[in-house]
Amino acid sequence: LAFVIVSGRYFLNPLLRMISHHGNREVMTAASLLIVVGVAELMVLAGLSMGLGAFIAGLLLANSKFRHQLETDIEPFKGILLGLFFIAVGMQMNLALLFAEPFRIILCALALMTIKTLVVVGLLRAQKFSLSECLFMGVILSQGGEFGFVILSQATGSGLVTQALAEEVTLIIALSMLLTVPAALTVRYLSREKKGSDQKYEKINSDTPEVIIAGFGRFGQIVGRILAANHIPFTALDKDASHVDFIRAMGNQIFYGDASRLDLLRAAGIEQAKLIVVAIDDPAVVLQIVHLAKEHCPNASILARARDRGMAYSLHDAGVRLQVRETFESSLQAAALTLQELGYTEGQALEKIDMFRVHDEELIQEAFRHRNDKDKLREIANEGRRELAALMARD
Repeated sequence: LAFVIVSGRYFLNPLLRMISHHGNREVMTAASLLIVVGVAELMVLAGLSMGLGAFIAGLLLANSKFRHQLETDIEPFKGILLGLFFIAVGMQMNLALLFAEPFRIILCALALMTIKTLVVVGLLRAQKFSLSECLFMGVILSQGGEFGFVILSQATGSGLVTQALAEEVTLIIALSMLLTVPAALTVRYLSREKKGSDQKYEKINSDTPEVIIAGFGRFGQIVGRILAANHIPFTALDKDASHVDFIRAMGNQIFYGDASRLDLLRAAGIEQAKLIVVAIDDPAVVLQIVHLAKEHCPNASILARARDRGMAYSLHDAGVRLQVRETFESSLQAAALTLQELGYTEGQALEKIDMFRVHDEELIQEAFRHRNDKDKLREIANEGRRELAALMARD
């Protein structure tokens, strides 16, 4: 065992480096599998478990400098081998025992999950995590591990436990795995319900902001940072309480509130705001806020976040002139950098991108009028591609 660990610590990285320099991808994959099988066989020769050897070899490879490449190389094998492993475990299960004593087996599985959950909760509480986070993580880690099947097989073969006990424990571990997901979903649902019922939206005392930002995630924060840098007052609303606490800790002005509620929008100063930035990801909530703002604050401009072209059509339908498709501008920037790397000057690349931006906006306006006619949309898309190619060629 010491030989394997020392060899893995000092000789594994040089060996894999040599293979990566002088071999191809298949050689690297074969070498990693050979290492696992070889270490497993060494453990068998030493009188230990082949499963233990494979486990140790996996740890050594996972701590090597080539772990990401190896993970990618063996990805096709992982699903197949895991499937075979669990099929083999399932074939060993004594379902007759489960049907004969269902309550005792289920109670034992629940006892295992409870004990493991309490241990994890205690460790996390000692690290000052919140109770809801501790419970969720404890339930996630409450199931018996798949390595338990390997240990049981080895223990049975060595005569340490009886076959009957091994069959019973195998059922308990399998049931704990089966119950973990619904238990974790239940805990998460209850914790959300509790948070929503216990925590009330804040009373907003705002100084007549020029801008209201509904949703202060990655999208809204960038807008807010630029406004703050230019000393433009704004009020940000977000209904994720933990998110609000984190943003405040970073020194930003933000209130806990649901921007789709008219009373909170009024408290935030919607009637005095010049611009409302709807930076929420949920399309239904975005449209709800837009309709509220249009009805109760018609003089304020609205800038809305659109997830895709379908959302852009809905915003056009709602009369929103200013909208930003969330991946559109970043994709245009990537395209500009691509053109520059291929030999275009910066000015040429930016000119091409501006032409595409204008063309695409015109295409959306045209498609919006026929958004319910799939054949017409297909015709517009094909015609748009031809027009864009001709436009670029003329330029």
